[in-house]
Amino acid sequence: MFKEGDLVTYSTHGICKIVDICTKTYSGITRNYYVLHPIGDSNLTIQCPTDNKQNVMQEMMDEGEAEEILESFKEPGMNWIEKPNDRKRYYSDMLKTGNRETIAKIVNTLMRKKRKVENDGKKLAEADRKMLCSIQNILFKELAFSLNTSFETIDKQVNKLIKLN
Repeated sequence: MFKEGDLVTYSTHGICKIVDICTKTYSGITRNYYVLHPIGDSNLTIQCPTDNKQNVMQEMMDEGEAEEILESFKEPGMNWIEKPNDRKRYYSDMLKTGNRETIAKIVNTLMRKKRKVENDGKKLAEADRKMLCSIQNILFKELAFSLNTSFETIDKQVNKLIKLN
């Protein structure tokens, strides 16, 4: 269980700070809740039941894990799924696990595909672009935080690794 003051990665919101743990009753059901504020958006308050299994909340990655994830961008990523609906469904299911290595593989695959189609004078499909933007933003911010650097530095480093490999 997390405690007040912890920084966590929460679902689609990225890095959040637990500002309170309290008990609330909704629809006659009393549960304990984490009260979270996303870093960079203190106006947004998220309340998540402490026993919620649907949304993934995990400890921030440490420096070693962040370095391993960066190194993974030297590898080709996942096999490309040609059918857009199948690809979206598969990637969405993988994202729900919260496994950072898998998330990095998805980002890697989408970044490589984007690079390839742009070199052919085309654009990445809109659904793929949106997914890439969303998960890349969360992953790169957490990598930057864990490595005490900036999002831009991580973005440049990953793009360089993809270009070289």
